[in-house]
Amino acid sequence: MGHCDWAFASERDRLYHDQEWGVPVHDDRQMFEHLTLECLQCGLSWGLMLKKREIFRRCFANFDYDKIAAYGEADVARILHTEGMLRSERKIRAVIHNARCYQKIRAEFGSFCAYLWAYTGGKTVLYDGHADGAIPVSNGLSDQISRDLKKRGFQFVGPVTIYSHLQACGVINDHAGDCPRFRRINDANPTARWKPDRETGLPGVKTPER
Repeated sequence: MGHCDWAFASERDRLYHDQEWGVPVHDDRQMFEHLTLECLQCGLSWGLMLKKREIFRRCFANFDYDKIAAYGEADVARILHTEGMLRSERKIRAVIHNARCYQKIRAEFGSFCAYLWAYTGGKTVLYDGHADGAIPVSNGLSDQISRDLKKRGFQFVGPVTIYSHLQACGVINDHAGDCPRFRRINDANPTARWKPDRETGLPGVKTPER
């Protein structure tokens, strides 16, 4: 059977691919973890995020957004001095700030998941051509969500970062068509087939900064 090529990069990648990537998320804590990992990755490799994931969980209360939203200066200092943690005060403060923005969306929509899945009517999107490998780094949907999140105060949520988040949490299924996970996810969840929309990062198209 086929497989997504990147899943062979490391054992961590394989486990992430086989167990998490593309599986629809409907739990707000898990959704916040996915979003935070994507935000922390900006300018870095995904492999590093998976390697440091347990450190992130310890630093950020297992991604409990309510606890993180209450963090103060002592917590910023604690996290910065945690062994193995990213030495980016800007990103650490962004996680705390995003947790507070996350709370506001939950207050307005009942949950962040309800807010995000409303963009696709609660269905996982299958874009024409993606299962054959024509996968962009951003598109019209990620740009729309990125712009709205920025208006709501979120940081490190550009359209490329948000596209990766939509892939990770199953709003978009970008597994290869011959990958076993592609069919398994589709069989277990409602899907909708969409035409490509304002896709960037394809061959011959300039890739925006993430």
